[in-house]
Amino acid sequence: MDDTLSRLLDNVRPRQVVVESDWTSGTVRCEAGAGLTVVTMVRGGSAVLAVDGTTPVELAAGDVALVIGAHGYSLSAEDALLVTGSYDISGGVCDRVLGGLPPVLKVDSGDEVAGAVGLLERELGGSRPGRRALLDRLLDLVLLTSLREWLDRPDSGAPQWYGAQNDPAIGAALDLIHTDPAHRWTVAELADRTTMSRAAFARRFNALVGEPPMSYLTCWRLCLASDLLRDTDDTLAAVARQVGYANAYALSAAFTRFYGVRPGEYRDQVA
Repeated sequence: MDDTLSRLLDNVRPRQVVVESDWTSGTVRCEAGAGLTVVTMVRGGSAVLAVDGTTPVELAAGDVALVIGAHGYSLSAEDALLVTGSYDISGGVCDRVLGGLPPVLKVDSGDEVAGAVGLLERELGGSRPGRRALLDRLLDLVLLTSLREWLDRPDSGAPQWYGAQNDPAIGAALDLIHTDPAHRWTVAELADRTTMSRAAFARRFNALVGEPPMSYLTCWRLCLASDLLRDTDDTLAAVARQVGYANAYALSAAFTRFYGVRPGEYRDQVA
């Protein structure tokens, strides 16, 4: 089974990445802007990240901090090589991954995180062709490695679906939903595909995910629809087919109930 987090994060691809690195002494102020910011101290003694409205966190070499949401922050350091990356991300799928997380996540240097930061450091010191593109990809690696490390913590505040993916039956059901949202799933079919009775499956899904299977499916379909409306020029009928609605009217009615605006109005707002 391909894990649920991989499928979700595959949809959370930034539309813009800005990577900056500098030897810093003193304090640098960054105003609110990007939806997600990665901060890592590649080399140096220590640094302090102060995100507006939160308790400052100290960073040692190899540590990573993720600023979730468009928050302003300050970085203070003495003779430290810091790398920051700003991601312009938004949308329904992104909200399913990052919604509910604290505004700043600090991940201490560990085997996986240190390896990703080490690759980033090595490329920063080079000048080979493709350096710019590779730095972007390596920053993605730092981000995803750090996010996975954080979400694996028992007290991470991760959304319930993240823990539910570890359950063989419910994880398999989530994978089916994410893989083929356009399929006409029913509770009975999902239960059958996971070799559980309908009643037992519904109870277990609700307990682990925090909502009934059909409610989760509806939310997932509408999150995908919102991203398609934002990122493509597909007609409403085409979007409806991709996310499992019979026609544009059915999608429009469900979308309006969920988001409080009609699909066309939503597309105009996020254009």
